[in-house]
Amino acid sequence: MADREREPVLVADAGSSSVHLTVFANDGSAIASYDDTSAPGDNTAGQLRDLLRYAPAPTAVGHRIVHGGPELRHHTLVDDEVRDALQRMSDLAPSHVPPALRVLDAARELLPNVPHIACFDTVFHTGLPAAAREFAVPETWRGEFGVRRYGFHGLSYAWALARTAELLGRRPESLRIVIAHLGGGCSACAVRDGTSVDTTMGFTPLDGLVMSRRSGAVDPGALTWLQTRHGLSARDIDDALDHRSGLLALSGTSGDTRDLVRARAAGDERAALAMDVFTHHCRSGIAAMAASLDRLDALVFTGEIGEDQPEVREEICAGLGILGVRGGLRMPTEDEDAAAYPVSAAEAEVPVVVVPTGEARQIDKETRTLLSAR
Repeated sequence: MADREREPVLVADAGSSSVHLTVFANDGSAIASYDDTSAPGDNTAGQLRDLLRYAPAPTAVGHRIVHGGPELRHHTLVDDEVRDALQRMSDLAPSHVPPALRVLDAARELLPNVPHIACFDTVFHTGLPAAAREFAVPETWRGEFGVRRYGFHGLSYAWALARTAELLGRRPESLRIVIAHLGGGCSACAVRDGTSVDTTMGFTPLDGLVMSRRSGAVDPGALTWLQTRHGLSARDIDDALDHRSGLLALSGTSGDTRDLVRARAAGDERAALAMDVFTHHCRSGIAAMAASLDRLDALVFTGEIGEDQPEVREEICAGLGILGVRGGLRMPTEDEDAAAYPVSAAEAEVPVVVVPTGEARQIDKETRTLLSAR
């Protein structure tokens, strides 16, 4: 198996509205890729065949699975037993896990003789302390049903932590940082001694910060009130919170912060409201995460918004003076190190760092690490 870690690895990252397939060499470089902005479906096997026609034959496949639930707490080799467990967990993240399983099944059928590794976003948070992990709900819910804080975006956080440590010349285990993953889904995480000690997402990826089309945290009393007073079904509420809320609902036009920044500049008051709510909740979430640390060595932004939208970073940081974080961030230059780069001033009390999204490369790394240990 040691030879296999030097061979190409196919990484499959499938979500509710996209499929990203990448073949990586052992040095982390992408050899071939295939991207589709449609949800995995009947054409999934065809997408894989298209990539495999011109890509080097992979010796392993790493699959991003958002939710491992209470059963799957480590990145793991997929066999029929694990596949069954994944099916049981699928309703915990119904927008994310079922599409990933469609890709997993197609890949196992097309590539039956190579190992398939399930890499979970929840694994990074398995060591959450009880105070951050447990909800104050009945014991039956927690013990029998597994209702607890699981946390997500863990693959992104693992990549960002390692890149930040390299940039700062520190060991990951020595850092106290807050990482904000801002994209279609948004969350923040407190990392102490290389471990997640708190995070804004909870039982599902719907919790926490305001997102593109997802609501983030909502008073549960409002949801039961909508059911009992206005007759909304659980299905109605789930669909609204997961697909028709967030920035899209606030602005009435778009869930994309790039659109909203432009619309706000043109005088669109609802776009301005959406951005105000979004950045307010980001600041609140980041500050809450910092409360789990005894110091703040850096604030790290990753995800599509965190990486590509300096206006959003500036608005968030300008309101975090209480943490020693300041605005006045600089724009990155064209020759910045692609792995990670600071955007705060050299003399900043708390460095603000940008790490380009690296979930796919983290899956490649985790897949090779697991296989090399076999």
